Amino acid sequence: MRRIADAGEQVDTWRRVEAKTSDLIQLLELAESESDSDLATAVAADAAALVAQLDEMELALALSGEYDRRDAILAIHAGAGGTDSQDWAEMLLRMYLRWADNRGYAASVLDLMPGEEAGIKSATVEVTGRNAYGYLRSERGVHRLVRISPYDSSKSRHTSFALAEVMPEVESAAEVSLNPDDLRIDTFRASGHGGQNVQKNSTAVRITHIPTNISVVCQNERSQRRNKESALKVLEARLLEIELERKAEEQAKLKGKHVSAGWGNQIRSYVLHPYKMVKDHRTGYETSDAEGVLDGDLDALLRAYQKATLGD
Repeated sequence: MRRIADAGEQVDTWRRVEAKTSDLIQLLELAESESDSDLATAVAADAAALVAQLDEMELALALSGEYDRRDAILAIHAGAGGTDSQDWAEMLLRMYLRWADNRGYAASVLDLMPGEEAGIKSATVEVTGRNAYGYLRSERGVHRLVRISPYDSSKSRHTSFALAEVMPEVESAAEVSLNPDDLRIDTFRASGHGGQNVQKNSTAVRITHIPTNISVVCQNERSQRRNKESALKVLEARLLEIELERKAEEQAKLKGKHVSAGWGNQIRSYVLHPYKMVKDHRTGYETSDAEGVLDGDLDALLRAYQKATLGD
């Protein structure tokens, strides 16, 4: 029913655009016949807005994968590099939270492990909204930052790395089979912020999937029950991602290509010194507005990736 509703909404949107285009053509013809420069200017402005809308709709059409319309689980991990990489991981977290807010998505931090001095070691976020996974799947991989380190007294240039994982949320029990006997559930006191009760009671939950040895921790909620629900949601998403990766590897073998997955896959560089630039190494897209990107303005990068992979 959700897919039917989405399809109906898309059809209605395209019909409105078609009607708007027809109206603009008629208004333009009228402006030309009567030499009305004010009307012609207004038509040009409306046409530019329509082109921008069509560009966004083209991007939405690229999100035609089986899981693209789903909510997403986003995990960020600091790489090697100590405090600088942990600070970089927190910068990425802020970037994605800002991006989600700009798009009207709901973003909930399910788990966060702070760094010893600054930044974060890891964070897990649930992003809820139409096409959340479809947009964010382009962010999967290693992100590289080059800047003058604020933690180095000699003010030397440092390179930091952080890994972003993106998984689609599981929508039905049939997609992922979880046997309760395969789960080990441990509870402990939350180590992060959350108030006095969180620190006193064993509200944090760690769920380990014994067959795969995947372990998920959630401790941001005040209740043990809600942390358990969040941990199960993340575990299911990780198991679904493993299945998707297995299928992708099989398809790559059939195509005769080898796709390496891991820390070697550097997808994007963010350079803040000696110049400002963000470059996506998969598409070649680059921009000098590094501050804007780090403030959540990711749409141009996402659009370039979707266009580059359209039809894959």
